[in-house]
Amino acid sequence: MALLTILDETSSGSILNRLELEISQEMLTVRELIARRVQDEVATYNERQGGMFQGLIQPTESERELNGYRLRPQKRIDAEQQVYRALEAFQQNGFFVLVNERQVESLDEEVWLGDGATASFLKLTPLVGG
Repeated sequence: MALLTILDETSSGSILNRLELEISQEMLTVRELIARRVQDEVATYNERQGGMFQGLIQPTESERELNGYRLRPQKRIDAEQQVYRALEAFQQNGFFVLVNERQVESLDEEVWLGDGATASFLKLTPLVGG
């Protein structure tokens, strides 16, 4: 089983969040990679039952804060809904994904995620006023 390093980065290269995900297959589609990442972060949050959610996509009924998103106490996140929203955001250029320092373009593109692989998620910030 390979250990994949996932980084959330800014466009200037600053690392906002770092997590490691166990991957049993060396080849996955980008769709599967995003789904696995989102399911893992939702499961981690739901097990903790509270605090700050630091994930790829803002959950519905949450408030944005400095280091993540705050939900009402005891509010569980629906993993299936989060995956759907993340896949939709990728298709609408809400974030870019770089796998082994190469930008992926399609959800159906297969990528290698063996030992030493990295996946970087670059969230885009909309410009104010246009």
